[in-house]
Amino acid sequence: MALVDADGLVVSANDGLGALLGADAAELRRRPAADLVDLAGDARAWRAYREVLRGRRSRLRCTRRLKHPGDGRPLWAEVTLAPVPRGRHLLLSVTDVTDRRELQARLRHLQMHDPVTRLPNRTLFFERLTTALENSSYGSFGAYGDGGTVRIGLCHLDLDGFKAVNDTLGHPVGDRLLAAVATRLTECAESDPHAHGGGHLVARLGGDEFAILVEDSTGTEQLTALAGAVLDAVQRPFDVAGQRLSVSASIGVVERLAAGTTVNGLMQAAETTQYWAKADGKARWTLFDPERNAHRMTRQALSSSLRPAVERGEFALEYQPLVGMADGAVHGVEALVRWNHPRFGTLSPNRFIGIAEEDGSIVQLGRWVLRTACRQARRWQIDHPEARPPFVSVNVAVRQVWDSDLVADVADILEETGLEPGLLQLELTESAVMGSAGRPLQALRALSEMDVRIAIDDFGTGYSNLAYLSRLPVSGLKLDGSFVRGFQDEAHPNPADEVVVEAMVGLAHRLGLTVTAECVETAGQAERLRRIGCDTGQGWWYSRPVPASRVPDLLPAPCT
Repeated sequence: MALVDADGLVVSANDGLGALLGADAAELRRRPAADLVDLAGDARAWRAYREVLRGRRSRLRCTRRLKHPGDGRPLWAEVTLAPVPRGRHLLLSVTDVTDRRELQARLRHLQMHDPVTRLPNRTLFFERLTTALENSSYGSFGAYGDGGTVRIGLCHLDLDGFKAVNDTLGHPVGDRLLAAVATRLTECAESDPHAHGGGHLVARLGGDEFAILVEDSTGTEQLTALAGAVLDAVQRPFDVAGQRLSVSASIGVVERLAAGTTVNGLMQAAETTQYWAKADGKARWTLFDPERNAHRMTRQALSSSLRPAVERGEFALEYQPLVGMADGAVHGVEALVRWNHPRFGTLSPNRFIGIAEEDGSIVQLGRWVLRTACRQARRWQIDHPEARPPFVSVNVAVRQVWDSDLVADVADILEETGLEPGLLQLELTESAVMGSAGRPLQALRALSEMDVRIAIDDFGTGYSNLAYLSRLPVSGLKLDGSFVRGFQDEAHPNPADEVVVEAMVGLAHRLGLTVTAECVETAGQAERLRRIGCDTGQGWWYSRPVPASRVPDLLPAPCT
């Protein structure tokens, strides 16, 4: 300790301060106290020190890095300066906190590093990423000296096949494999010729997820080259615990201007891109694509609003005629659902049916479509008793069969609406019906016994097993549009197309099935399909999908 006067000069010091500073206590008299502990080296500490001397502040407390007087090693000192009660001097206290500081550093290292790989962990990674993005907002930081042009990059990778190693060989072997992977990642980061300063930060985010942070990126080429090097390094076999192990990696690569980028935004983009790499076949790197991400965000927005949309009445049905090839009359209509989305406008089924099947909302939506279509078919019958009533065809997803009691739903809706079962046709895709057993087959048989028609939609794109169809309660086939489109070149028809379709139609008729041709767009197509023997046609040549109010105008005149 030392007493300091109002000018900041040492009045007297004890032997402890002298020993700490490597000097005789008497030699410290009349020396500036600030010089003894280098307070001028820290602007904030120096300002506080001056305010204490002038009586504008009650106390100064700070930590300063000094040199040990013996060997010059770093010495951390806690410095306190405060007025002596009822006196004219101030008391300067200097405490050696080197051991405590080093212990804190060791504890922080343990806290911030992964014990398995010795890499920085998720906490330190996010701390470094946050600092990098904050620094980029100041023009003086970054390799280019301009915060507006500083770029940042990230490789987010997940190991392919690591779970199998853990499950078969145990976690100890898995941990050793992770450590070996970490070594190769670090080597890749250190060998990058474009790395600045201390190199790239390689971190283990958890499980078998790793990240490489590239500060002051030189561009996309640097990141993709790094990702390629990492991919090659990880795919080389590992010799671990007497085992030769092989894994690969799926890597998401993001590179962009640091200005305006947030931690959450960068990480979300990197994780999304890594998922794309997985979905695209694994063992690859994939670069972030804003357009693909926008599509994903739209898909997510649709998914989150699908269920409430049914309750809000955002869906509507249009109807496309099914026309008899022989008489040109409308025999039935297919109900096609449309989503009048408040943000994205009118959406066709291909924009949301797949999402509905994935999240299960297809059950609720399918039930609404079935009820609405049956109610409308009955309304046409009541309002136009003179016309021959058309049957209504409704698409059914296979998940509706598994996740709900489709037979009970159909029975209840027919009873509720008063529609005859023979005026309802359910369409299931070929892949959903082929190989049916158990509950799906039981449901089909029960519906057929109720006199509900069953049709196979998009026939010819899946198993195309006509022999199997003979064992199913199916009444009709709808030929996929790809077969019909082969008939478009009327000037130079391909005989093979006609042979294939004619064979399918002939076999279907032998099995007692009717055949509907989809996507009929020209008179020539319609005539060739009629000549081949198709029973019904559907497509723009006959009519586009129309609102329910237009259907009565398309119905045939009453029979006399």
